[in-house]
Amino acid sequence: MSEAALQAHVEAELQAARAAAEQGRGAEAEAAYKRVLAADADHAEALHFCGVRALQRGDAAGALHPLERAAAQLRDHAPLFKNLGLAYAALKRPDEARFVLDRAVQLDSGFFVARVHLGRVLESLGHEHEALAHYFGAITQAQAKGRWLNDETTPPALREFVLHAMNVVDAGRKNLFAAALEPLRAQHGDAAMQRVMHCLDIFLGVAPANYPDSRQLPKFLYFPELPTTAYFDRALFPWYAQLEDNVELIRVELLAVLRDEQGIEPFLKFNSPDDAQQYLGGAGGKPVWDAFFFYRHGARIDANCARCPRTAAILEALPLVRIREHAPEICFSVLTPGTHILPHRGVTNTRVVTHLPLIVPENCAINVGGELREWKPGECFTFDDTFQHEAWNHGDSTRVVMLMDCWNPHLTEVEREAVTVLVGAIGDFNTECGIAQP
Repeated sequence: MSEAALQAHVEAELQAARAAAEQGRGAEAEAAYKRVLAADADHAEALHFCGVRALQRGDAAGALHPLERAAAQLRDHAPLFKNLGLAYAALKRPDEARFVLDRAVQLDSGFFVARVHLGRVLESLGHEHEALAHYFGAITQAQAKGRWLNDETTPPALREFVLHAMNVVDAGRKNLFAAALEPLRAQHGDAAMQRVMHCLDIFLGVAPANYPDSRQLPKFLYFPELPTTAYFDRALFPWYAQLEDNVELIRVELLAVLRDEQGIEPFLKFNSPDDAQQYLGGAGGKPVWDAFFFYRHGARIDANCARCPRTAAILEALPLVRIREHAPEICFSVLTPGTHILPHRGVTNTRVVTHLPLIVPENCAINVGGELREWKPGECFTFDDTFQHEAWNHGDSTRVVMLMDCWNPHLTEVEREAVTVLVGAIGDFNTECGIAQP
């Protein structure tokens, strides 16, 4: 047979194999792929398919050789490395299984099926914490895509693995976060930490939230047994005076920022215009919610603080939330005419949001849990942003408030310290698992 005829034959068999595979006729597809291999013994696609068919029959030994030969050619094919890992695992070769499954995850960080199998191999090797991280990452990624929510969304061949991973995650995260809090419990006693441990149980799904107000729904962490209101009594924040007594000084530095415009950026970053439309609306042009950050996700923006040194000094003296990589968030919040910040909710009731209004045109307001409030220049107020809230500027000029995170005033000092430890531990673990921070 000539080279051209051989290539035509192989291509015809490939087309037949692919068509049969797409239609679920596995045996027919395998036969066609074997005819491809008879003509071209190193054909990677055919080797991979035949290896997978052997795995499906429980013949890991028979699967290994074709999968290894295919992997030698397809160095960037994540599903192939996952299947090769399954073969090694079935043959009780866990070190090799770990290596190739890790390769699959490196090639595709969202490959949750490979991650759950990698977790199982790591667990068999005695690497419990690494296994926990991969199990949790896999489950989170899968459920974000509507998978592994129940039997109907979990393939039968994976149900045992997924259920085991979930059990490990439930126990492992409880132990991990409780261990982070243990020094505080030992120091201050069980009574001082009772609400904190209840908070942890709610976070882990061990206990129901039982929200006292149906308008409240934190996206991340709910701390129970706190007095619940949309807005807080001014008397709970004696440090308002440090802001209100210096409002003119702060406004002068704000005006300099607005004139220069350097350092002003969107408050939220969006991947697409469609994403932006979920948060911002309005009439009369593109809605704009900008910010000049003093702190962003807990990190101090030194250059911006240097441009507003007197404002920054005032802020440093305030009892604000300080949790690495999370809080505080402090900025001049700039809302252009016609912009409407659409209804949304915050992440936790452990920290609340204070506004110091600086520039307030007419027809500007905020709505928290159905309770409307207009900003008054120089007059602070604080609200619980885990209530659904929205804000708008229907005026004809820009509105600016200083926005800052502060502790829920009903938390004790011990509880604030515990929340700092807990949120830090959750954040560290989520980062290790490749999960985005809230």
